[in-house]
Amino acid sequence: MTKADLADIYRNYIACLNRQDWPTLGKFVHDNVAHNARPLGLAGYRAMLEQDFREIPDLHFNIELLICDPPHLASRLTFDCRPVGKFLGLDVNGKRVSFCENVFYEFRDGKIRQVWSVLDKAAIEAQL
Repeated sequence: MTKADLADIYRNYIACLNRQDWPTLGKFVHDNVAHNARPLGLAGYRAMLEQDFREIPDLHFNIELLICDPPHLASRLTFDCRPVGKFLGLDVNGKRVSFCENVFYEFRDGKIRQVWSVLDKAAIEAQL
């Protein structure tokens, strides 16, 4: 897989998330996906994302930085949204916050197999 191919797959994956096109998720995510070393499988990964959208109804993934070195990909995602209630243990309660996520992926068979993710919680805390 070339760097351009991997980048295209990832951009299409992000578009899938932003559309909340859950039936298509398996086109991009491996059946045995793990998130932060926690094996979730495709169903668990989908459930995690669906929960994210329930907690953040206006969630939209924006790619700020994308680096590909197949089979790995690194991305900095930016968010500008209004989480309802608690988010990351913080009382956000619908307040607009901006933050980033630094995420690394490992692809296998053209699909996301491993995800390592860190959200910038300190940026949210500084806005509350």
